[in-house]
Amino acid sequence: MARKGLAAAARIARWAGDTGSAGQQNVLRTAPGGALTPDIAERAAAQLELTPQQVRTDWDTARLAGLIEVHGDSARAGWRLRAWDRDDSAVLRGWVALFDAWSLVHPAPAELAPAAVAEVVEAVPQLLSVLQLSQGPLPLPQLLDLLGQRVTELRDERCEIPYGPQAEPVSAETDLAPLLDWALTGLAAVGALTLDADQATMTPLGSWAVWVKLEQIIVAAQSPAGNIEQHAEGMLRGCARLRPNAARAEYRAWLAARPVRSAVTELLDAARGDDSLLRGLAFEALRVVGAPAEPDVRAASDELLLRPYALIWLAEHEGCDPEDVHTVLTREESTWLWVDTAAAVADHGEATLLVRHLEAAVQPTIPQLLAEIRAVGHPRTVQVLVALAAAHPDPALAKAVRRAAFQVHTGGA
Repeated sequence: MARKGLAAAARIARWAGDTGSAGQQNVLRTAPGGALTPDIAERAAAQLELTPQQVRTDWDTARLAGLIEVHGDSARAGWRLRAWDRDDSAVLRGWVALFDAWSLVHPAPAELAPAAVAEVVEAVPQLLSVLQLSQGPLPLPQLLDLLGQRVTELRDERCEIPYGPQAEPVSAETDLAPLLDWALTGLAAVGALTLDADQATMTPLGSWAVWVKLEQIIVAAQSPAGNIEQHAEGMLRGCARLRPNAARAEYRAWLAARPVRSAVTELLDAARGDDSLLRGLAFEALRVVGAPAEPDVRAASDELLLRPYALIWLAEHEGCDPEDVHTVLTREESTWLWVDTAAAVADHGEATLLVRHLEAAVQPTIPQLLAEIRAVGHPRTVQVLVALAAAHPDPALAKAVRRAAFQVHTGGA
């Protein structure tokens, strides 16, 4: 259902991905706000055998569904389109984005009071929940009664006198029938429900979407450590002492409370910081995100600081056996990751853990490990070696490690 409903939007997005007009491949010049310019709308209409109005409608749908990304006065096919044919979750997320924007797909008529329209938009989720739970058609008079009750509740919740100038209050005698008709028509336009005579019925796709929304609310409410309102770095620090299952529950709750794209950006920004522990935890959280994080993680694999983590994430995502996943790294990348992980242990773990971390090195001997550590040039190399020398019980080995730390510090080979 989602693919069928978004087929026209995907077609215009693919057309945009194959067309260029801004001096770059696959980039279209747009009007302010991301709308198509008349000449490009005419060109698309001719090539796709549509009317210019159909092209504009499909373009707006593609933007709302995340199939088109607008940056300033240019647009290009979005990451969701690149995953369209191989990832069903990308299709469903695109449709949910359109579902969330139903009031933009079907704008309210000018004669409806803006304040009343805002109240109805706020009340619609409860109507949809009732429709979803009913598992069958509901008569429009019953929905109108439910809408009236919900609008009254919203007004009662706002009964306190706010500070500062306010918009004109909505009359208690507002006729909600045309507002309900507009809302149901908009929801039907995106495929969330069907209208038949004097009743409305959720489609399977609409019922699924409402269930997903309810599930997200439940997951968010179960945030065990209360980090859901934190930025990514604060959330990851809060998860540092949690057991793996509890941490994953916290990641899910945190992700459920924000858009996926901005959450991925926040996590990668946290991974770029100085704390190596947060780098590892950020990629654990990105494993919970899954496929939607792939384009950003793939781009991050070009960054020295993130490359080993990103390559392992991508290998796991593509189905590599967990026992073999480290084989995607070169010897230098494995050594860099060893130093980065050792830095996390040195900062946040016990000395015995740092000594045990030696077993994870790919080098068979300590001299080889020290030589290759010096070669990779990790910024925390000196601190890691000093901490390892202080923690290791073997005096001879500790002396060799201290000597290596001094050589790195003074720039020696």
